[in-house]
Amino acid sequence: MTRQYKDLCDSYQCRAKVFCKMKDGMKSQIGRPDLLVLFTNTTSHKMVQCALSATKGGDTVIARSHSSSLSALKGILENHVGGKTYA
Repeated sequence: MTRQYKDLCDSYQCRAKVFCKMKDGMKSQIGRPDLLVLFTNTTSHKMVQCALSATKGGDTVIARSHSSSLSALKGILENHVGGKTYA
């Protein structure tokens, strides 16, 4: 799914970083994104807390979705980026 998430984000001209599992140093790898998408059904509580603390104090828009499907990500991108795709 990682490749499919990245390809969908590319079609909206968004650069994506996808984290499927908690990794050491993940907090510093997140950086300062404009949009943070959290799939809460497939993500551990610890990973969600790490992502939220990495973006705390910034102007990052946080979108949460219980579903981790491509259509859920597409809906989030349409709402936050716009409906125009470039693929």
